[in-house]
Amino acid sequence: MLRLFTLFTFTTLSSILFAQSPIGIWKNLDDTDGKEKSHIEIYESNGKLRGKVVKLLPAATITRCDKCEGANKGKSLVGMDILWDLKKSGNAWDGGEILDPKSGDVYSCKIEADGPSKLNVRGFLGLALFGRTQVWYRVK
Repeated sequence: MLRLFTLFTFTTLSSILFAQSPIGIWKNLDDTDGKEKSHIEIYESNGKLRGKVVKLLPAATITRCDKCEGANKGKSLVGMDILWDLKKSGNAWDGGEILDPKSGDVYSCKIEADGPSKLNVRGFLGLALFGRTQVWYRVK
């Protein structure tokens, strides 16, 4: 009986902790029209989180990063890292940056899970107070 209880407790806690992790595939919605634009895979690399576009959805209006500078200029968004260098900080991940492919601008970034299926992604300049937050939804 004790073994069964221990196994149940471990399984339940593991699923709760895993569900709060931002690692996985998320869909983002456009700020202006609310349509689903892409799937972004958040993954860990060298102890930091990164995110790359893995799929463009039918409502995507941009397929290449024509306004980007440097190595990303004119490249396809699919396979491109748009989120990088996020470090765990309490219940959030911050200290990283996020690329807005529409403008080609790079912003400071902070992400925080809002339950198992929502992720608050905040891009900002300087202070987090001066920015905007998108809600991304876990792809099942």
